[in-house]
Amino acid sequence: MKKKVLVVGAGGFAGGFIVEEGLRRGLDIYAGVRESTSRIYLSDPEIKFVTFDFENPETIKTSLSEALPEGEKWDWIVYNLGATKALTFSDFSKINYDYLKNFLEALKDADKVPEKFLLMSSLSVLGPKHEKDRAKFKETDIPAPNTRYGASKLKAEMLLTMEGIPYIIFRPTGIYGPRDKDYFLMLQSMSKGFDFSAGYKKQLLTFIYVEDLARAVYDALEKAPTGQTYLISEDAAYSQKEFRKIASRLLGKKGIIPVPMPLWAVKAVSAVAEKWGVARMKPSTLNRDKFNIMKQRNWNVDISKAQKDFGFNPQVSLEEGLDKAIRWYRKENWI
Repeated sequence: MKKKVLVVGAGGFAGGFIVEEGLRRGLDIYAGVRESTSRIYLSDPEIKFVTFDFENPETIKTSLSEALPEGEKWDWIVYNLGATKALTFSDFSKINYDYLKNFLEALKDADKVPEKFLLMSSLSVLGPKHEKDRAKFKETDIPAPNTRYGASKLKAEMLLTMEGIPYIIFRPTGIYGPRDKDYFLMLQSMSKGFDFSAGYKKQLLTFIYVEDLARAVYDALEKAPTGQTYLISEDAAYSQKEFRKIASRLLGKKGIIPVPMPLWAVKAVSAVAEKWGVARMKPSTLNRDKFNIMKQRNWNVDISKAQKDFGFNPQVSLEEGLDKAIRWYRKENWI
């Protein structure tokens, strides 16, 4: 029989690709979404939908109970719901922690605890590490998040590990690909001939192509032991100069002008942008959290544990992934 998989947060950037990869593998896929979630990339008729109100544990229990016949459970649940930017820490905490808490309580009350539960966390839970020697991040590094986002994700991880649910935690680095809106802003600026960056010291950047992440999700669910945390990244790190060189070639630009800005200036602009976002009641892409991420010099990642435990093998290099993303942006007239 097909494995039944519930992807919570299926309407998000990565969530849509996780759903698509599950369908490609012949799995019975349920997309967990909110009533307001766009289904533009969830159009396959094979997808079954489960609608949740994450602020109400009782309605979550009802949604879980009614989605499957009595006595049946999902074999795997992928919890991809989360916010990467918010107005306040309380908003981050509500979406990244409280919603998970409500979901886990409802899951147990409905007797729907799966064989494996994979939580999509973030490399940001570790905070800045090895800033001088640029050594690789490892799962054994002690988390010390310096962003509100990272702190809320760490709270979620700690909650899950204490709930008695067979879990796997992913901490991916920067996720990119078609449909992504965050790295799109950088590429959009480069398409106009400018590459804005924070600080003057060399920065090591890491990335994971969204389809590689989706493949890793199912490989881990199939093969990895529970109770484990994994760092997820392409097995390579890039300087801003190397990233700019690749993007320039793919965008067909003869040259992109680097515009490094002093950290104090980026910090000031970030603070103003955040306050403007609060005034408009709309989270700003540039904010104090984003500043802390931009000023971090080292994002180098050791993926050997994931390679050993479930054969993690990213197939898409940064150049190939950016090419796919840029082609999609152009097709959709984003750039």
